[in-house]
Amino acid sequence: MATLSQPGASQRLPSIELVPIPAGWFLMGSEGGQDNERPVHRVWVDAFHLGTCQVSNAEYAAFLRATGNQAPPLWSDPNFSRPELPVVAVSWFEAMQYCEWLGEISGRPFRLPSEAEWERAARGGAEDKLFPWGDDPPESLPDYTRRWKTGPEPVGRSAPNGFGLREVCENVHEWCSDWYQPDYYAVSPSRNPRGPEQGERRASRGGSWRHHIKVSRCAARSSIPPRFQYADYGFRVACGPA
Repeated sequence: MATLSQPGASQRLPSIELVPIPAGWFLMGSEGGQDNERPVHRVWVDAFHLGTCQVSNAEYAAFLRATGNQAPPLWSDPNFSRPELPVVAVSWFEAMQYCEWLGEISGRPFRLPSEAEWERAARGGAEDKLFPWGDDPPESLPDYTRRWKTGPEPVGRSAPNGFGLREVCENVHEWCSDWYQPDYYAVSPSRNPRGPEQGERRASRGGSWRHHIKVSRCAARSSIPPRFQYADYGFRVACGPA
């Protein structure tokens, strides 16, 4: 696990923890899921780093102070505004701006993960399992029925998956870098797929606090237009070869 150090400049760098995701092949998709998760196909992903947790309000506040950007909707809502909660209601464009800002002040290539990188990381090295922990249903998680009542939970509280990621597949949907295409898996390259060249919606992954089932399967896909700012959309940062 790596933690970003403070820069010499006057800007304060958020204390982002990163975990290494090793290069490797994995089976992407699910034959038992939605049509957009088929066909299951073997994909190679190069090594990269991914944020241990979803970007928090405390970390996003540093970006707002440094750039003067407008705070997202719900920034002052007590259900969403505590420093330890994941930032929500950020558009894809705002998530990208955060990554670019973080890259500028750290000197490192921060970005959003691709769908393939996200699923590789969420699986934690386990092959052909429904969830990061295996095949047991989400309801088997500790305190499942008491969580996510009025919004997301604080970051960094859930058990880590095999690669050390927390809250992966739960809490908020996470923006990915790719354009979304329902049948992309049929034409996806086998090495480092980056999604189609254009589209109308951006891909996202992970579960949502306001869904009936609060935790998604590793293979589950979602998408919305990139300008939308939803109360259950956040992101985590990636770093490394793109």
